[in-house]
Amino acid sequence: MSFRAREIYKKVVRRVGGEGKLPAELMESVKNMMPNSKVVMGRAKRGIFAGRHIQFGNKVSEDGGNKSRRHWKPNVQEKRLFSYIHDRHIRVKVTTHALRCIDKAGGIDEYLLKTPYNKMDTEMGIAWKAKIEKLYSELAGMEVGFFPPEEEAKIEQGFEEVRSAKREFRRESRRVLALAKQSQLEAGKADNDETTEVADTNEEVSDVAEKS
Repeated sequence: MSFRAREIYKKVVRRVGGEGKLPAELMESVKNMMPNSKVVMGRAKRGIFAGRHIQFGNKVSEDGGNKSRRHWKPNVQEKRLFSYIHDRHIRVKVTTHALRCIDKAGGIDEYLLKTPYNKMDTEMGIAWKAKIEKLYSELAGMEVGFFPPEEEAKIEQGFEEVRSAKREFRRESRRVLALAKQSQLEAGKADNDETTEVADTNEEVSDVAEKS
């Protein structure tokens, strides 16, 4: 195992929770199938690139055929991919080639499960693959219970009652807030009317005083 493969293996073990948390045969397969490539872009470690990296070549001029070195960077996009095993969206940087591979596989979980370890080529993909395999192995050992149709109908009715109660509570809260705002406006208008009446009275008193 190369130096880079050993470093990736240590990071994978640290991310998934230690050596004793995964089956021994799984960790042995991970150790034997680490990528052998030595040069990988730094940002490739933080995404899923599906084997796409920087390419180098020559730029040839049209007039004299002069050659100058240049490079091509992969088309990297930041996407939100939904993971069914985690039941949430995951924000990750992927290449357009990796997006096509994920769509063809049927999702990010299926892509990670079908892709061999030695073709992941990134620490993030290897860690996710090991974690998803661990979650699927735990789900396989769980007992699944099914409810009869009557119980399912009762549970659904209970959820509907909770949702209707929330809607009624929000409606009542809006009504109370509207009444409070209206009362504040009426109180402010009454104060303005009283102030106007007091001002008119003062003017009348001043006029009487001037006449006398």
